[in-house]
Amino acid sequence: MSSPEIQVSKAADGKLMQVVSAGRHLFSVDAPIASGGDDGGPDPHDLLNAALGACTALTVTMVAQRRQIPLDDLKVTIAFTEAEGVYRITRTLAFIGALSEEQKTYLTGIANKCPIHKALSGRFEISTLTAEA
Repeated sequence: MSSPEIQVSKAADGKLMQVVSAGRHLFSVDAPIASGGDDGGPDPHDLLNAALGACTALTVTMVAQRRQIPLDDLKVTIAFTEAEGVYRITRTLAFIGALSEEQKTYLTGIANKCPIHKALSGRFEISTLTAEA
């Protein structure tokens, strides 16, 4: 799967703040004050965790709509810890609507198939190149 390039550059304001361009969308990313930033936007861990939460919610909602499962809303909570080189994510799903236990189990399985879950559960290969500015 290919997507538009993500471009990141220093923001005009802030000590560490960066401006991210993702297609036609612009947003700020910053470090917390304790890390020397101004807390002017989510930090990179927040973005990683938000990607999983958003992808989960979108995927489960699309499937529920397609299958006519009475899901009124899905609240996804992401928590994480990092210790000894292991990044542990806990994802909690709160189904809102008149769903049976069977439907909840089915949609939980769908959550595990969202593209970001699959990417984070798979193998990563990152290549770093240098370019002239």
